[in-house]
Amino acid sequence: MRGLGELEAAVMDVLWRTSEPLKVREVMDRLDTGKQLAYTTVMTVLDNLHRKGWAVRELDGKAYRYEPAMSRAEAASAALREVLDSSGDPEAVLLHFARSASDRETELLRKALPRKRRK
Repeated sequence: MRGLGELEAAVMDVLWRTSEPLKVREVMDRLDTGKQLAYTTVMTVLDNLHRKGWAVRELDGKAYRYEPAMSRAEAASAALREVLDSSGDPEAVLLHFARSASDRETELLRKALPRKRRK
């Protein structure tokens, strides 16, 4: 995920895969990084994600519960927007993407774009 470190992306994946806000321990229990992580490490990552606007949190007793600030699709769309805005040539980027799109992706794009009348 653009703009996120490896551990941040893994934590966001945990948040996106669940339907309810999670405490730090619950995120730790669901993380599959292949490494044993300290509670304070996961807590710091969640705090950073909150500070960066990727996660929202609510106090539940003495601990916070975290959930994504946006859906995975919204985050991917924002990343694509950032790429287009910073490319210097968004038209070229979009044309390259369109040429590489699968049949299914092409169909979805056609459905999403409004029909324009030809003159």
